Amino acid sequence: MISEAPNRDIEGAEVVDTNIHEITQESKPTVKKRVGGWKLALILLANQGLATLAFFGVGVNLVLFLIRVLDQESATAANNVSIWTGTVYLFSLVGAFLSDSYWGRYLTCAIFQVILVLGLGLLSLTSWLWLIHPHGCGGVGNYCQPTSKVGVALFYLSIYLIALGYGGHQPTIATFGADQFDESDPKQQFSKAAFFAYFYFALNVGCLFSNTILVYYEDKGLWTLGFLVSLGSAILALVSYLAASPGYRYIKPCGNPLPRVAQVFVAAFRKLSVAPTSPDNLYELEGTKSAIKGSRKILHSNEILFLDKAATITEKDQTADETNPWRLCTVTQVEEAKCVLKMLPVWLCTIIYSVVFTQMASLFVEQGDVMESHIGKFHLPAASMSAFDICSVFICTGLYRNFLVPLAGRLSGNPKGLSELQRMGVGLIIGLLAMVAAGATEIARLRGVTPGEKVSSLSIFWQIPQYVLVGSSEVFMYVGQLEFFNGQAPDGIKSFGSSLCMASISLGNYVSSLLVNIVTHITARGGDPGWIPNNLNEGHLDRFYFLIAILTALDFVVYLFCAKWYKGINLQGSEQEIEIMEDQKGNDLQGSEQRTQITETQHGSSSNQGKSQDEAALNIV
Repeated sequence: MISEAPNRDIEGAEVVDTNIHEITQESKPTVKKRVGGWKLALILLANQGLATLAFFGVGVNLVLFLIRVLDQESATAANNVSIWTGTVYLFSLVGAFLSDSYWGRYLTCAIFQVILVLGLGLLSLTSWLWLIHPHGCGGVGNYCQPTSKVGVALFYLSIYLIALGYGGHQPTIATFGADQFDESDPKQQFSKAAFFAYFYFALNVGCLFSNTILVYYEDKGLWTLGFLVSLGSAILALVSYLAASPGYRYIKPCGNPLPRVAQVFVAAFRKLSVAPTSPDNLYELEGTKSAIKGSRKILHSNEILFLDKAATITEKDQTADETNPWRLCTVTQVEEAKCVLKMLPVWLCTIIYSVVFTQMASLFVEQGDVMESHIGKFHLPAASMSAFDICSVFICTGLYRNFLVPLAGRLSGNPKGLSELQRMGVGLIIGLLAMVAAGATEIARLRGVTPGEKVSSLSIFWQIPQYVLVGSSEVFMYVGQLEFFNGQAPDGIKSFGSSLCMASISLGNYVSSLLVNIVTHITARGGDPGWIPNNLNEGHLDRFYFLIAILTALDFVVYLFCAKWYKGINLQGSEQEIEIMEDQKGNDLQGSEQRTQITETQHGSSSNQGKSQDEAALNIV
């Protein structure tokens, strides 16, 4: 590649250090054990668990709140929950953008946690003053009085504040936790991969409490108490997060990625008539400095070659007084745009799986609400059945890391066991089986319905297989997604990579809502109640589950082609990373002359080192 000195201000790759634990170009990198590491990562895992408890204390039983307190019909309530849940994870893109571009991960997490606390506080106050009348209403068979317009308006404002707070917090806390590990240290690279599994584990620990204890009290009509517990959990998460501020490992934001990506497309289209040159002749900055602030260089790839036009140097570019970024982009900038485009097909294939996942918060709960759920005199809330999903996640996470990874590693030669793409494919298959199990359970439930009775004689515990299968699929799909999108995203858009997992859940909820509307419109004609009527005993919810299973099977076929086509990102190590590795191997080398010699020696072999890193990355994928 042709290397030229930059004609505009370019900030080089950045490395964490200094006494305030920030990244600066000027400071020489040193590694301090007290900065970042597992101690700080564990605090962030606890923060994730507490924030999740707070969120799902509202979300897991929201469909029954809408039915019993706001007097909504089953299909309407299910749609409203799907739209709300979709909005939660759509806000993850907002949080990721602000984190990568302007605020940085630490500040973004703090601000969105404050918004989450405000939303939970408003919800608790609104339910107490306007919605729960008479006191204790909203339990089984005990519906509330008609609510005021003010109460309903404040209710929707509060739950969408919660959606904004939790949604913006999620992808950023995942990436911030991964930032606590130094990628230049091989041991910490392994710890970073393990962090994502523990991150999803912490999420489910929070879910377990909200889906069992809180659900029980809310099902009894103690909704305000449940919301107050969620508020307390969110406050505790925020306070503990702020208290650990001095020890975090900080990474500065890399600037708004939208203009960078737009420049690539504009430059490529302005050179439509220009044939892309060979990779060796494409424009790139000299040395290891990247045109993207705080990012390592990305090596050239042979996919989407049309965009190489943006880095092709024309005669007009050579005669220009200064480099025009809207006409000539570096290889790193072009590859950043390529990375986004290459991840999109894989990401789109995960949306149908999220349709499967979202049924737990809506139709699974409605299905369980019309099944026999008494153990003696104790009534088991339908929403608490998701505890089996959480236990399945716990068990499968342990089995995967302790048994499947070593076994698959010996068979495939991949130390991770299965690659991220392989795990996501397995998750799709298990999700398909979950829908088949849910449909079979619904067929059996309908057979146990006595005419005139709302509740079937079939025990609610027949739902266990569908919950367990969904939990097993999450371990493969969502943990795989977190690792894949975070690992394949360029340095400048790491939070965006993590947010793609959340955005998949978002669109999955919207697609689920769309499917419900389409199915209801088509099947509820001519006096026919349709597949998903208000009284599920008159419908065919089983057919809806089987429809999702068929869509998942078709999606899996498309996913296989996308996964086979995908080629991983190729990153070039920076001079600063090389210095860190040498400092760790040596005895804390002193003096600028020694550092310069080490940097020059390693820089001379950077191309060979980058090649081996690229091959390793491709083997993993």
